[in-house]
Amino acid sequence: MGEDSDEFKPEGEEEREVSEKAAYDRSEMLSLLQQYYRGEMSQSATFLGRLDLTVDWAIAVVTAILALSFESRGSYLLLIGMVALSMFLIFDVRRYRMYDAYRARVRLIEENVLANAFDPEGVPLTNWREEIANDLKHPTYKVSYIETLARRLKRIYLPLLVLLGLAWLFRITIFVPDETWNETAAIPGIPGEIVVSIVGVFYVVLFVLTFWPRERKAKGEFHGKASDTWKEAD
Repeated sequence: MGEDSDEFKPEGEEEREVSEKAAYDRSEMLSLLQQYYRGEMSQSATFLGRLDLTVDWAIAVVTAILALSFESRGSYLLLIGMVALSMFLIFDVRRYRMYDAYRARVRLIEENVLANAFDPEGVPLTNWREEIANDLKHPTYKVSYIETLARRLKRIYLPLLVLLGLAWLFRITIFVPDETWNETAAIPGIPGEIVVSIVGVFYVVLFVLTFWPRERKAKGEFHGKASDTWKEAD
């Protein structure tokens, strides 16, 4: 019995290079782009949903801490809230960088394919196909960790942390008139003066990270600046 010439052989060169035809065929490329764009949009939406979930949990934790901290002795619950919110911030930064990586690919297609289809004035990035191919082979973050941290602090987490900080100051001063501030601020094993110093340094670092003047590296966004190269993280 002869070998079936139509049998699919995944190890064959033609089968391994099955998508090569799309690189040279306009209709094949447009069909592939359509499916690819949908996939990138889906991934971007997934990570955006995870970001929203992290923020929702952070707000819920702050609300619970504020409700409980004034019903218990000591101010340690507000300190725990600051630590918990900082952990949420760390998770959020990682998720945002993942979201931004997928969003950047989506924007690259929108800017160089869809926009040019609606108004054919030429593509802003002439080697956009090569850029996408290289990023699919070697994915990279497109925005630096420090810039992402500052952005998420400024937009979401710094106001929440400032709210906890103000509540903590009120809790250790005016709320307990029969105790001194250092007595109320103290936690088991750590004097109040040291606790206040640590919290003060923590907030100074937060404000420096948030408002320290730095050049914005992220491009291709509403507040970014135009560039003829695709953005890449430091």
